Amino acid sequence: MKIESIKTFVIGNPWKNWVIIRVETDEGISGLGEATGLTAQPRVAEVRELTRFVRGMDPRDPVRVYQAIHKGLFLETSPAACAIEMACWDVLGKSLGAPLHRLLGGRTQLRLRAYANGWYRCPREPEAFAEHALQVKQMGYTALKFDPFGTAYQDLSPSEEKLSLSIVRAVRDAVGDEVDLLIEGHDRFCPSAAIRVGRALAEFRPRWFETPVHSSNIAATLEVARRIPVPVAVGERFTQLTEFAALLEGRAVHIIQPEPLQCGGVSGAMKAAALAEAHGAVVACHQAQSPLATALNAHLHAAMPNFMMQECFDDFLVPWTWQLFSGVPRVADGHLTPPDRPGIGVELNEEEAAKHPYGEDMFIRLFEPGWESRRR
Repeated sequence: MKIESIKTFVIGNPWKNWVIIRVETDEGISGLGEATGLTAQPRVAEVRELTRFVRGMDPRDPVRVYQAIHKGLFLETSPAACAIEMACWDVLGKSLGAPLHRLLGGRTQLRLRAYANGWYRCPREPEAFAEHALQVKQMGYTALKFDPFGTAYQDLSPSEEKLSLSIVRAVRDAVGDEVDLLIEGHDRFCPSAAIRVGRALAEFRPRWFETPVHSSNIAATLEVARRIPVPVAVGERFTQLTEFAALLEGRAVHIIQPEPLQCGGVSGAMKAAALAEAHGAVVACHQAQSPLATALNAHLHAAMPNFMMQECFDDFLVPWTWQLFSGVPRVADGHLTPPDRPGIGVELNEEEAAKHPYGEDMFIRLFEPGWESRRR
């Protein structure tokens, strides 16, 4: 079997253009991957450029395919490379008639606890956040992630800090103690502000404070983690295993969030999980892309003995999403069940995709007023 071509689809999801690829082979089996990021057109161009490294290779050797790109890029990684690797795993699973999690050693998890994200498209007011949080709890979710910090960058003014904490308090009061709150920092704070905010958050017993400082600053992340009583979670920006190793060797952060579309695809995420297991840490892979990535992460998490929780935006996406993708597992009673169809188990409806073209203003504008609404 040989890779003949790679086709790309850019789908105009209102707050982030999704970039989906299809690896096509000479034997008629194809595989889906995803290269979605904050921008779309550079990813499309990159897929086109990287095709030269893999055309003619056997997609049933996904790690070998990834290594060909990795070496061709002078030992760099890229979301496009991760997408191609992901699609090759899909081809491999289909060729063997086996779901991806079987290829990774089988299920260690029969059900995956999911946490909701993308649910707070509302005014940045405590009452609005509380109302939406209660609705999500009533849907069956037992964990909610949200960013209450508005436009803050590096630090918070006293009034903004008061409002942010009031939002967290309102959500905690609305959902009660049995629901986990996951506080998103979006890499925004300097260390001193992160420490101050992290200490203030302890009152509300969050399960974690995510990326309180810029993720690339591992020393600052470890400093914050050691000085606040709230667990820190980080890892979505990491592209190299050495970054996970450096973080975990600090023995202050015990929740990692590898992003498969950043850290080397399926094999990269599994290696990061193994590093975490060696350090007594747990894994909650990042996922803020399309439902295809939801399905991918369900397979990965099913095979990870140190799985913690799975991020899921899917219940808060535009309705036509479910005409676009088939085979994606849906959250029920706060949990996902790993798919059992061969490969990743997801199919793309090209006709539906064509109805939702790329939009140049379809991207999230973090740190601008009202970004929480994710409106264009």
